[in-house]
Amino acid sequence: MSGTINARLKDLSITLPPATAPVANYVPVVRSGNLLFVSGQICLADGKPVVGKLGNDVSVEDGAAAARLCGLAIIAQVQKALDGDLDRVQQIVKLTGFVNSTGDFADQPKVINGASDLMVEVFGDKGRHARAAVSAAALPLGVAVEIEAIVEVA
Repeated sequence: MSGTINARLKDLSITLPPATAPVANYVPVVRSGNLLFVSGQICLADGKPVVGKLGNDVSVEDGAAAARLCGLAIIAQVQKALDGDLDRVQQIVKLTGFVNSTGDFADQPKVINGASDLMVEVFGDKGRHARAAVSAAALPLGVAVEIEAIVEVA
């Protein structure tokens, strides 16, 4: 697992969580050609769901931290799919972020920035991506944030 990206993770003092197994009838990552489609990753801290609703009991800052956890989980899934070689990532193409929020909450982009900023921090310009940040009335296990990704690989 040596390489430029793994060295960057170490320099940034980032430890990836274990890639989690699916909890329903899906796979964590599907490869089609040079694209990896990463299933929605929920925010887990020390293996426990980060729950709550933005606009009610979760601040924008805490939501962004939860989105960063989702981003770490995405990178962990990509790393596993690439047998540890994150240097094969050519581009983070798109993130779609779902924010468990009240009907009047409008800062979904600020929340999903937690994951977007992480991708640029780790992958540099290859981490810049297209994105959607949308509200959801509820998410699995009551989590605050869930994010899926499309990643181009070599």
